[in-house]
Amino acid sequence: MKKALVGVFAASLLLLASGCSGSDDSDTGSDAGGKVDLTYWTWTPNMDKVVETWNAANPNIHVTVNKQDGGDPAVTKLLTAIKAGSGAPDVMQAEYQKVPTLVSADALADIKDEAGSLKDKFPESNWNSVTLGGDSVYAVPQDNAPLMFFYRKDVFDKLKIAAPKTWDDYAAAAKKIHAANAKQYLGTFSATDAGLFTGLAQQAGASWWGINGDTWSVNINDAATQKVAGYWGGLVQEGSILNTPMYTPEWNAALNDGTQVGWVSAVWAPGVLEGNAASTKGKWAAAPMPQWDTAAPKTGNWGGSATAVTTQSKHPKQAAQFIQWLNTDPAAIKLLASTANVYPATIDSSAALTSPPAFFADQADFYTLASDAAKIGNPFTYGPNVNVAYSAFNDAFGKAAESKQSAQFTAALATMQTQTVDDMKNSGFKVAG
Repeated sequence: MKKALVGVFAASLLLLASGCSGSDDSDTGSDAGGKVDLTYWTWTPNMDKVVETWNAANPNIHVTVNKQDGGDPAVTKLLTAIKAGSGAPDVMQAEYQKVPTLVSADALADIKDEAGSLKDKFPESNWNSVTLGGDSVYAVPQDNAPLMFFYRKDVFDKLKIAAPKTWDDYAAAAKKIHAANAKQYLGTFSATDAGLFTGLAQQAGASWWGINGDTWSVNINDAATQKVAGYWGGLVQEGSILNTPMYTPEWNAALNDGTQVGWVSAVWAPGVLEGNAASTKGKWAAAPMPQWDTAAPKTGNWGGSATAVTTQSKHPKQAAQFIQWLNTDPAAIKLLASTANVYPATIDSSAALTSPPAFFADQADFYTLASDAAKIGNPFTYGPNVNVAYSAFNDAFGKAAESKQSAQFTAALATMQTQTVDDMKNSGFKVAG
């Protein structure tokens, strides 16, 4: 698989021009006394407290946690270390969408010999994200972010509306809510949140990138994504939902004052609601995602990350042993959930999630719903230039949302497709079509 990923988007291509050191023959040494010291870069809160349990039980494989920024800064810092030939950690937390970029830069080790047997412990969608649909294993899934639907139960009860089971139901509820109160909306289309739109397309059956041998394919402008774009564009055009960005002071106020009474989000939404709309605690409920086909329910993801061994690690076997423990051991899973406050990716995490989030304290089945959602995520393959595709989304869909014309939403996909393909070709990738 790595041979098929020799290219990388422009910045990474330049960065890696001088080559890097690998780990194929570097697992022979250890520190004095047979002790191995590993470094772990992560942005997850309280991960040092989780790792204390590992260190206490494994005195010969000591892990030191180094807190890092997440997202693009983490990727840039790792690639800089790879270029320099030193300074990279043994273990790295990586967002699923960044895994292809790091693989193409030869920054992540293939740990299939150590971790290949873990496949059945994780949802297919998460496992696909760390294998790129192939036989190699570049990371072990850590946390999952299945999409769910969150709504103001008091408003729904007052209007005698049931939680929507289908997207047609969602559209009908949006119209009814806005008709009953012109100041209220069920949701908003945010042109600044490409990750959410990706998850919605994933639910509909899209997979924007694919790889076959040494050739990539890009399918952003496919029928599934066109269906999703047209649906949300139609709601914006008719005025039954808002078209304003999320995570702004205005959006926070809308959640607090009842202007926005629903939110398509992920399992981590309770923390956001508690932080941004604390006064509405006790009024919200969680439900499964509305479906395109209730006979074959699916969902997508918005976020999530994995734990990888870097190619600079001098102790890849021990590092792989640690990340297996971190993401599959029952004690570790419980710590991830209770101490690090993440939703573990492993399928068998129910024992660690016995109480609902505080913001949904009255909904005892919250994590049952989340678990059911995690199991039905559609597979989705990210590509090596997700940043380019997401930037194109922000520009093209920003204009579409401002126009409030459904046709502009579907037309925006062609722009994303063209810019993504052009960037890959310019960066040296072989792209079909």
